[in-house]
Amino acid sequence: MKIILFFVVSLLSQSFSFAQKPRAREIGIPFEGTTGKFNAITDVKGVEVGYSTIISGQGKNIRGKGPIRTGVTAILPRGRNNKPVFANWYSLNGNGEMTGTTWITESGFLEGPIMITNTNSVGVVRDAVLKWYVKTGWYKEDFWYTYPVVAETYDGFLNDIYGFHVEEKHAFEALNTSKSGVIQEGNVGGGTGMMCLGFKGGTGSSSRIVKIKDSTYTVGVLVQSNFGGKKNFTIAGVSIGQELKDTLNYEFNAPPSYQPGDGSIIVVVATDAPLLPHQLKRISARVPIGVGKVGGRGENGSGDIFIAFSTANPAAFQRENFTKVDQLPNELINPLFEATVQATEEAIINAMVAAETMEGINGNKAYALPHKTVIDVLKKYNRVK
Repeated sequence: MKIILFFVVSLLSQSFSFAQKPRAREIGIPFEGTTGKFNAITDVKGVEVGYSTIISGQGKNIRGKGPIRTGVTAILPRGRNNKPVFANWYSLNGNGEMTGTTWITESGFLEGPIMITNTNSVGVVRDAVLKWYVKTGWYKEDFWYTYPVVAETYDGFLNDIYGFHVEEKHAFEALNTSKSGVIQEGNVGGGTGMMCLGFKGGTGSSSRIVKIKDSTYTVGVLVQSNFGGKKNFTIAGVSIGQELKDTLNYEFNAPPSYQPGDGSIIVVVATDAPLLPHQLKRISARVPIGVGKVGGRGENGSGDIFIAFSTANPAAFQRENFTKVDQLPNELINPLFEATVQATEEAIINAMVAAETMEGINGNKAYALPHKTVIDVLKKYNRVK
């Protein structure tokens, strides 16, 4: 009985600890802009996020057995409602993959969820989404076709990536557990085995609230952050990477070899502002500014691919009927550009603040960002008190 009680108390303690895990603002890192209630992509009404996180094994990499450090992330623009949204995308450097984008360019619509996983699991996740559509009756028509959107970043420095451990059930789990409100960050979902700017990376999110004339709009961002060289790592204008160049560097005991800047970043931008596809292209093209502020350079070995969608105009998608839509004038779009840059920057830092030190295949290790040391450096340069 005492053992059971201890286990329950311990579990509750761990849950409470997780719920209280600090974010970048909470440890003292300064950012510009006003966030939404959750400071997450889910501040955009209707957006849901779900994860499947796969962690097991340790030690030498035995292909097909592990260690495993990977997962799947699902972003549903309108939750379980099949109402396509206006969307568009942009690639800063295309050494990566995001399926389904050619039809988004052609049609202007995103017709389902956005999935993010590791590089070698794009195919299985794409197929799983199609099966999920069938199982859930996503499409009511007898005949339909669609092109699932699945993006990736490479986790093969920590994960047995050629073991192909992501399965259909993991994509289903991410989709079926999607929710609004507070979401997890760091070593979760597709971001589980990712590294960023010299430290452990992963999944992060942020949001901004902007007022345009008499209307208030939300911009939310979610990142799967796995990019950048430590020497370029910057927070609040301070070269953190240079200050910490000899602190907690990656440990690689066996291949694959790592070159600074290898990796990728996927960024999903959601907004409730009434933007049309050509304007959402402009929004997604501002993401690189936020990536650049923290140290991204769009290196040759990086896949930097971004997608933006708008939840406004819920009746825009029609197969046969004419419809009318609202559009924000281009002359009023600048606050949304700024919000995108700010939320992207903070989402990346949130991913790094939340991420915990991870040891993966062959004992390769990526260390968590040292919170106190970062704040001490920011104090040194008078960025925080």
